[in-house]
Amino acid sequence: MTFTTFHDDGSPARFTHPDLPEHPFLLQEGADTWHTPAHRWGTGFAITSRGSGRWAAGGGEVLPGLTLTVSRVEDEALTETYTWTNTGDTALTIGSLALSLPFRDVYDSAEDSLAKACHAHVWTGGSWAWVLAQPMSGQGPVLGTIVREGALWAYSIESRNIGSGSNVRGHVMVHVTDHARNPSAFGGQPELALAPGESSTLTLETGFHADVEAFLAATRAPLEIGSLVAETGATLTIADRAVTSATHGVQHVDLPGGSRTAVLFHHPQRELVERRVARILADHRPRHLPAPERHAFVPYDNDTGLTQTTNGWGDWTDGAERLGMPALLQQARLRGWGDRAAVDEALHGWAAFARTWLVAADGTVHRGSHLPEGKPRLYNFPWIAHFFADQFRLYGSAADLDLAALIIERAYDLGAQDHLLIGFPEVITLVAALLESGGQGDRATALRESLVKHAAHFAGLGHALPSHEVNYEQSMVAPLVTLLAVEGTHTETLATATRWLRAFGGPQPHVRLRDIGIRHWDGFWFGRNRQYGDVFPHHWSVLSGVALAQLGDTETAEAIFRANLANFFDDASATCAFVMPSCVEGVPGYRSDPLANDQDWVLTLWLRSTYQESLR
Repeated sequence: MTFTTFHDDGSPARFTHPDLPEHPFLLQEGADTWHTPAHRWGTGFAITSRGSGRWAAGGGEVLPGLTLTVSRVEDEALTETYTWTNTGDTALTIGSLALSLPFRDVYDSAEDSLAKACHAHVWTGGSWAWVLAQPMSGQGPVLGTIVREGALWAYSIESRNIGSGSNVRGHVMVHVTDHARNPSAFGGQPELALAPGESSTLTLETGFHADVEAFLAATRAPLEIGSLVAETGATLTIADRAVTSATHGVQHVDLPGGSRTAVLFHHPQRELVERRVARILADHRPRHLPAPERHAFVPYDNDTGLTQTTNGWGDWTDGAERLGMPALLQQARLRGWGDRAAVDEALHGWAAFARTWLVAADGTVHRGSHLPEGKPRLYNFPWIAHFFADQFRLYGSAADLDLAALIIERAYDLGAQDHLLIGFPEVITLVAALLESGGQGDRATALRESLVKHAAHFAGLGHALPSHEVNYEQSMVAPLVTLLAVEGTHTETLATATRWLRAFGGPQPHVRLRDIGIRHWDGFWFGRNRQYGDVFPHHWSVLSGVALAQLGDTETAEAIFRANLANFFDDASATCAFVMPSCVEGVPGYRSDPLANDQDWVLTLWLRSTYQESLR
């Protein structure tokens, strides 16, 4: 039974399940201060050949000659029927038609998120379409909205800007079509043609289900879709249809019954890595600078062909997340892939650059060579420590291993025990093993003891995870799972954190969405377009793959890694962000940002997770 609380205008204000009495599932006016009646459930807008208009939750006249009637019936579920009728005396073409479904997908804090927020997993596949609102705890019943009549072909996001920031998803708008604003989104948007007196109907059923599997069964899927990714030249079977491509990239596939999905074909791993290494060496270095700065790796604008200068922006520096590029070169070199001489020269040059500009004598890591910092950013420490550990593995200089250990020790001195740093458990494990094999057992033991204390600290926090750069996010929970898995003793906490992690990824039958952790700010921070909104897949979603691989779920992990290869193109160029919604704040999305920036972590972490090189 669905228990719905309604506003005076008849629109749902919250959905309450007796097992989750404090969970509203919807944004709450007053408590969620940026949410107002303008985006109540069932409000929306239309863009037509006769003009444009909005409606309140109860419907009514949208614009002269177009009316909306809304009926709602609550029984085992809430069934809503939205009927748009051309009441004019001429034909009407509807180019965009949107409904607000204001699910409470927010990160006020870890505790609030895990108690009162949900991940909105959106699937607008046409006549087969739904939204799954899963509690962020990954526990208890789920709320689902299913299309029973009509179709949804897109979704957009509103209320997502510098004012609302990175801790809110925004208002989810589902679209019968968004052709007027982004005709090519999601493989193509239809136009609705209504003759005088003709209507278009959308029926939604919203109710609770025991779990994700029960919800999926209720959607009455017209078919099962297995693998969504294959190497170029291979074949995927979708709805008894053989789909293949010789070109690396995402391909939309029409399905029976008026639906559509997308799959990915990608170059084989070694071929893609070698191509990408060549592009990094060719495009991503500021060769106009003197040594050692000319050996740095920087973002690259695919539209202009220019390297990107920092411009005072922390996510465009020549340090920090750009470490994914030299790290990828190392992974190629460890396997004997690519141009050995060119890679060796680049790695030695970058090491000299890093020692000069990025690492202080005491092991403190800087975000970039020319970026003022109020305090060190701890995220950067594990990445550069791992770089110097792998330099030691490649070239055998004891100074590199010593620096790797010093950076880890300095991170703990600066408070790393209170942070869930990406890659930290992995590099501690690696460096400790290297130290021990080199006769530095006491130093190795000290690092391992720090890791044990680190895991115990977070195991004791429960739901009260500290805020990082975002209050609560997938790239906090995935490192938590990895930390607990590597340390190995806090099994109950590990099981809980794993449930939290899996909830970030939805079950949508689309290569950019299935099991991919929700992230919705990286296009703004790392891209050139400065566009907030869902990024699918963002490269840090592979952290879920890293964590799940640690737990032995190699099938899901491999699918996540390979889905992220959508961030690379046939010529080995790349994008840092594919903004998924058809529009964000009215600006077209469903496009790749022109900046190649930090996406090479996809390949780096895939290689680190799936290939165990012998230690020197």
